[in-house]
Amino acid sequence: MKIFVTGISGFVGGRLTRHLLARGDQVWGSYAGKPPRLPGVESYPIDIVEADAMRRTIDQTNPDAIIHLAGLSHVGASWDDPASYFRVNVLGTERLLDAAQGRTVVFASSSEVYGLVPEGEQPIVESSPLRPLNPYAMTKAAAERLAVGRGAVVARAFNMIGPGQAPKFALPAFASQLAAIAAGHAEPVVKTGNLSARRDLVHVDDGARAYRVLAEKGTPGESYNIASGCACSIAEALDQLIAISGVEARIAADAGRLRPTDLPLLCGDPSRLEALGWRREKTVADALGDLWQSLRAGKVGGKA
Repeated sequence: MKIFVTGISGFVGGRLTRHLLARGDQVWGSYAGKPPRLPGVESYPIDIVEADAMRRTIDQTNPDAIIHLAGLSHVGASWDDPASYFRVNVLGTERLLDAAQGRTVVFASSSEVYGLVPEGEQPIVESSPLRPLNPYAMTKAAAERLAVGRGAVVARAFNMIGPGQAPKFALPAFASQLAAIAAGHAEPVVKTGNLSARRDLVHVDDGARAYRVLAEKGTPGESYNIASGCACSIAEALDQLIAISGVEARIAADAGRLRPTDLPLLCGDPSRLEALGWRREKTVADALGDLWQSLRAGKVGGKA
């Protein structure tokens, strides 16, 4: 396939691009900020809301499908600047859909759109109502409405983790602290926010394969969970990460890392995606191990 990836320089974008190239796909992409290091891939510095530039680039590359990853994705930061989140995530998606001119679009949404779901109704299915509770989730839910109205495929990604994820997110933040401790640059203390929240953690490489499957086989106007069907607490994931690192450290709560709202549980039902042939191939331990090794090798970075 010929595939255009928005947000190609990000955490998921880079891993997705490598997966597409390994499959023999032809890939282009757009990015904001630092150019990606992806040999053999032509990428374009375009602000996602620049309608004319995006349309010209899509016309020039003429892809079979567009995987729209570009966006702002940090839940906590969305409370501080909701206007920017609306501009990038909602207006940017509208501009991208215009530029697509009827081509297949896979829109990267988030499990956060489901909001507070009773534990008895989890794992969550795609027909569950959307009840977003933070500005980030609200922009994703709004962008979904636009995407579905244009016949895009919606991918509701649960928490992706793995190598290259920016340390502004919880688990890479913990890994960064452990790496600093291991190097002798910090006291043996890992500062944390809420550790009781349970999340469905998906290795970014499994997520990348899911986006490729949806670009080829997803039904226009339908939504699909990218999930494992299992959830673990952030505390359990941190314990695993500490064991993998071999670093001795105590855990200390940091009030500054708490969010205004933090959903107690998000676990997704992947049955609809699995019906297209996708299967999870990597475990949470694999993801945490890969994250740790990438940090130790000095490869942290990339916008989400």
